[in-house]
Amino acid sequence: MKWHEMRSDEVMNSINTDAENGLTSKEVQKRTQKFGFNELKEAERPSAIIIFLSQFKDFMVLVLLVATLISGLLGEYIDAIAIIAIVVVNGILGFFQERRAERSLEALKELSAPQVMVLRNGEWVKILSKELVPGDLVKFTSGDRIGADMRLINTKSLEIEESALTGESLPVQKSTQPIAGADVGLGDLTNMVFMGTLVTRGSGIGVVIGTGMNTAMGQIADLLQNAETMETPLQRRLEQLGKILIVVALLLTVLVVVIGVIQGHDLYNMFLAGVSLAVAAIPEGLPAIVTVALSLGVQRMIKQKSIVRKLPAVETLGCASVICSDKTGTMTQNKMTVTNVWSGGKDWTVTGTGYHPHGEFFQNDQKVEVKHSKTLQQILTFGTLCNSAEIVEKEGHFQLDGDPTEGALLVSAMKAGLVKHSLLKNFKVIEEFPFDSARKMMSVVVEDKSGNRFVVTKGAPDVLLGISTNILWNERQENLTSDYASKVKDSIENLASQALRTIAIAFKPLNSTEKIHTSLEAERDLVFIGLQGMIDPPRPEVKQAVKECRDAGIKTVMITGDHVITAKAIATQLNLLPANGKVMEGKELNSLSVEELEAIVDDVYVFARVSPEHKLKIVKALQNKGHIVAMTGDGVNDAPAIKAADIGISMGITGTDVAKEASALILVDDNFATIKSAIKEGRNIYENIRKFIRYLLASNVGEILVMLFAMILALPLPLVPIQILWVNLVTDGLPAMALGLDQPEGDLMKRKPRHPKEGVFARGLGWKVISRGFLIGLATLAAFMIVYYRNPDDLAYAQTIAFATLVMAQLIHVFDCRSEKSIFDRNPFENIYLIGAVISSILLMLIVIYCPPLQPIFHTIPILMRDWLLILGMSAIPTFLLAGSLLTRKTSKTMI
Repeated sequence: MKWHEMRSDEVMNSINTDAENGLTSKEVQKRTQKFGFNELKEAERPSAIIIFLSQFKDFMVLVLLVATLISGLLGEYIDAIAIIAIVVVNGILGFFQERRAERSLEALKELSAPQVMVLRNGEWVKILSKELVPGDLVKFTSGDRIGADMRLINTKSLEIEESALTGESLPVQKSTQPIAGADVGLGDLTNMVFMGTLVTRGSGIGVVIGTGMNTAMGQIADLLQNAETMETPLQRRLEQLGKILIVVALLLTVLVVVIGVIQGHDLYNMFLAGVSLAVAAIPEGLPAIVTVALSLGVQRMIKQKSIVRKLPAVETLGCASVICSDKTGTMTQNKMTVTNVWSGGKDWTVTGTGYHPHGEFFQNDQKVEVKHSKTLQQILTFGTLCNSAEIVEKEGHFQLDGDPTEGALLVSAMKAGLVKHSLLKNFKVIEEFPFDSARKMMSVVVEDKSGNRFVVTKGAPDVLLGISTNILWNERQENLTSDYASKVKDSIENLASQALRTIAIAFKPLNSTEKIHTSLEAERDLVFIGLQGMIDPPRPEVKQAVKECRDAGIKTVMITGDHVITAKAIATQLNLLPANGKVMEGKELNSLSVEELEAIVDDVYVFARVSPEHKLKIVKALQNKGHIVAMTGDGVNDAPAIKAADIGISMGITGTDVAKEASALILVDDNFATIKSAIKEGRNIYENIRKFIRYLLASNVGEILVMLFAMILALPLPLVPIQILWVNLVTDGLPAMALGLDQPEGDLMKRKPRHPKEGVFARGLGWKVISRGFLIGLATLAAFMIVYYRNPDDLAYAQTIAFATLVMAQLIHVFDCRSEKSIFDRNPFENIYLIGAVISSILLMLIVIYCPPLQPIFHTIPILMRDWLLILGMSAIPTFLLAGSLLTRKTSKTMI
């Protein structure tokens, strides 16, 4: 028999606890040794050294280390030192970015451990919740956080808010009654309370039956630790690129050695030339530039209220095709809000959301002044007087102290200028009968300044309707006939169909001699006033964010533990649920395997009444269908799915620590709309990475072809290895980094998400790299041959001309890389960083050429002014030849 099936006395006997005195200190010590402390086991955090060393696991970094080893063995120490410097810089950048993200996360965490009241040695004492053991008797009241899993043995109007665990936004009424059935869902265990949940009303005493990892939260933490972490698309693509480059480098080395030996050259010199080509084939700066681009993107995202915890995951957002979002607290505000009032056949709608007391009342789309409507004023006033909650203002923010339903009633009255503390100056509450789950209502006896007394009752509409004998209709009391009762029931059904929770309010005047001693005396022969309908409303900005995601080809799926009617209503308000979209409940998910769910998952937009295991199943089914899945949430129940998703997103304010630890991205402002901004940033980061891959590889292809063509033509090498390395690391590095800061193109959020298997060279990038690289190589070789044949005895001067032509050709080409179409499609001055980088690269090139101490190192000779015309002319050909032909074709099509 499980705990929830037992009676209270059976539970106490089974767990061997004294109901009068609790556990003794000796027994506590024994149980602590047996069960351990009441805390969740955290996965061991890697040390700073491990985090630093992990930066060198990247395939491209390993390629660079191999290049370093070869360069060192061949005596090219300057090359080796330069490559090592890039590798170390790359590692340091990645290390500090991860540490910075962790520090940002620490600032969001609550450091204080919750305390609990426990019965020990016959006395109630306050201890840290981590010291609880099974068998402890714990007392709690409104505002307390539950410290362990407990079976309730005593309750008084107890309600618990369990949204962090189950996803339900409304508090759950608790009792001590046994519940039949072994397989009862977490949300239906009304005689138990769970670690991490919050008491919103009443008080209770429970006996601890589970601590640490043996709690419901512990089971979720275990799921979390065992969830697989997905590799990001960017990591896969860069690994693919690294493998391609190492194969190319090896083939080139072999090819050059073979050609050289056939031509009769020395084997060692040919091997050195082959290694020079291998160095040219590998863009040494790429890992560092990718890391810098991601880091800069991360800094921009922090300004937009997003904290990135895992650096490569930034790009994953850019190809997300599905966002699985928790409803409560993510798409909605987790703040119950009155939206409709009904009384005496009249309907009013109420604007404003959350606990901020700003809003207006409308009737038939016409604004209403509450002071001109006695009925409306009365129902709002009575909803405030029969109320135990408080709305507190702190630094301009309004917060609820008490039950969310009561808070909603207070705020609706405040919107009409009826504030509780002001009303209590005119009305005195002389008797209170608290809410009870058996009665399903609460009543107060109130006296006004004139000495008139009356009862005010609020509660479940069907219950209040049954104990009312009159109804307020057109500001007059009428007998509550079956006709009037039918109209009330129609209104209740109408509000329920909109997923509104309805609270009824009634009253009765008391004569001067009538005394009320019990709730039974108070709650009879009432005058039914009306209904207030409330809901946890959507965040105002979410509807637009969902639309923009849809325009970007991204499907939004709502996943919630709430009831299907509520979930469907919110989804409809957000325009998230299309006409043919399906809604699925958890019980349906139970009967489906992941494979069966895959067949229909693309048609489902709302999943309701789901468990943590269901969320994992949904994420897996979507991933198996080829989707890149972003999972958002704030509760402990969301954490396993957050970790399993391609990118997990948690809430910074309302998010639990467990959810934050599982996520790759934290929304500081808990704003779903921030996800849209993050997706745009992620897409732009990837496009910018493509831009500088295009730029770097086209440059490298040009370098390779210059060397290869020269060897085939039996010419001297146009470039020496140190010049190639300078171009790769310094000249190319600054403009490539500036491309990482480029603004997004105008139609970025109108494009469909990239296919997860899209390669680095997709969408014509491979052709652009080869064609531009071919022309850059040809132009550089042509400039070298012109000068070399003019003066064959001055090889160093011809090599310097080739070096300058290569640099200038690449610096002109970088502006072409900003657009998928043509260099003429974008204003070059939009990216001021790129202008600065190009100017800096030109100055660095001139320093290498004209600074005497550097000339022996880089094998350069000062260039005469007349030869700069040759250099500039040849370097402009690769970009403007192709761009001009493209422009001509466009013009021809337009004219036709």
